[in-house]
Parts: sequence; structure tokens; C-alpha cells
Amino acid sequence: MVPPSPDHLHEAVQALRAATTAEALLAATAALARLTSPDTAPVLVEVLGYNNPGAAVTAVEGLIRLGAAAVPALLELDPENYGARAWAVRALAGIGDVRGLAVLVDALGTDVAASVRRAAARGLGNLQLAGLMPSERRTVQERCLAALLAACGDGEWVVRYAVAVGLEGLAPGLEPASAAREQLRAGLVALCEAADDNPPVVCLRAKVALSRLDPP
Repeated sequence: MVPPSPDHLHEAVQALRAATTAEALLAATAALARLTSPDTAPVLVEVLGYNNPGAAVTAVEGLIRLGAAAVPALLELDPENYGARAWAVRALAGIGDVRGLAVLVDALGTDVAASVRRAAARGLGNLQLAGLMPSERRTVQERCLAALLAACGDGEWVVRYAVAVGLEGLAPGLEPASAAREQLRAGLVALCEAADDNPPVVCLRAKVALSRLDPP
């Protein structure tokens, strides 16, 4: 794809900054995201803190399309800006860059919003580890596994459902006979257990993950 000219990029940014209504901000964000230029990443990240959910969703989609190029801007967010940080977790989860590991682990363990914890759980099972050295890959896998296993006891079923998805995503990278693989299997078994606060959909999703982990 041909990168946008500096003038085109400047015009898109100016249109976004000049937006005075929610609809105009959404349209300007969509136009900026369509440029798919790494230079748009800081501005799209800025949009995450505008208290406009529609524009934030569009910005997240644009950041995910940018992939690794968007990660530095996402990691530079002020951790005290909760709204923007919550959207950033969704973007990092969708990108799958290992540089987002610490943010995802922290979000899964501490964020007050179930939707953010759910996104983090899915993201931890979706990290792209192919470019890492074996020792680095194992370290990342161990951190992901520990965070996901801890979240098996999350108070919200939607998060536990996402944990089952995350564990399934993490499984292929683990050695079949390793202790980590057994811990992962035990976590899925625990999610299969019926309980008053564990709806059937969570049990079923964990069973699907187990069936794919140990196919007949």
C-alpha cells in the first residue's frame, strides 16, 4: 500500500482535531485509520482517551491493522488514564505483540472491568512468539499461563470463558509432556466443573478446549 503523503496525513489529523461533534469525530477517526500509516498511531491512541466509545472502537480497529507499528504508542499511554488504558488493552490483545505482555497480565489480574479482563485473557493466548529465542519463549509462556490459571477463579463468567479460549490458544506452544501442559489441562478441567456461578457455556467451552488439546 502506498503511504499517504505528508499533506494528506496532516489534513486527516487536522480534521480529527477540528471535530466538534461525536459524529464528526467518528468520521475523522475512520478516515485517519484508513490511511494505515504508522504515523497515525499516536493520534489514534490519543482518540482512545476522548470519551467517545464509537471513535475508540474505530481507533482500536485501526491500531490493530497497524500491528507492531502501533505498540510503542500504546505502551506510552499514561497508566492513570483509565479509559484510554482500557481501550489500549483491547488493541494490544488484538495485535498480539509480546511487548504488550506486562499490560495484558496486569489487566487480567487487576482491571475492574470484566470486558477488559476478558480481552486481556484472549490476548494472552494470542501472543506471537515465533521470533523469540527458546528461553524467552518459555518465560513468556510461563507468565501467560500463570496469569490465565489465576483468572480461572475470576468472579465473572465472561472472563472465565475467555480464559478457556486463552488457554486453548496457549496450548500448542507447550511441550506435550511438560509440567506446564499438565497445569494448563488442570485449569481447563477446573473450568469444566459445574457450579451455581459457572454457567454451562463456560463448561462447554472448556470441554471444547480440552478435546482439541487431547484429540481422540
